[in-house]
Amino acid sequence: MLTLADKISRAETRIFKAVFPNTTNHYDTLFGGTTLHLMDEVAFITATRFSRLKMVTVSSDKVDFTHPIPGGTLVELIGRVEHVGNTSLKVRVELFVEQMYSEERIRAVSGLFTFVAIDEHKKPVRILPSNLLPPATPA
Repeated sequence: MLTLADKISRAETRIFKAVFPNTTNHYDTLFGGTTLHLMDEVAFITATRFSRLKMVTVSSDKVDFTHPIPGGTLVELIGRVEHVGNTSLKVRVELFVEQMYSEERIRAVSGLFTFVAIDEHKKPVRILPSNLLPPATPA
């Protein structure tokens, strides 16, 4: 059986996209809304790969846009499980910009997305079996 660390490692998700003109604004940079869409998608895939349950986004927290994402570049989105609770988990997504014709690579955006596992009645369900629960922290 996999350990919690193994499950977290195996759920890491990496997706590459090209920034085409139909996704940029009048400044020739990636629309913020498109960026959030891509990040939520990667976070969802990461959460689902980790849990193998139906997952829904319940929040996005502290999304920092620190560098513009120009048209004509490549972006890599990396999703990693950062915290696992009883019915929810948090996924950190980082977006890196790469120039197509150079080795330059810059982290442009980072954000935290929270998901809840749900059943067929849309009620929260436990994510991990009891043998994989993280140890309780002393009060």
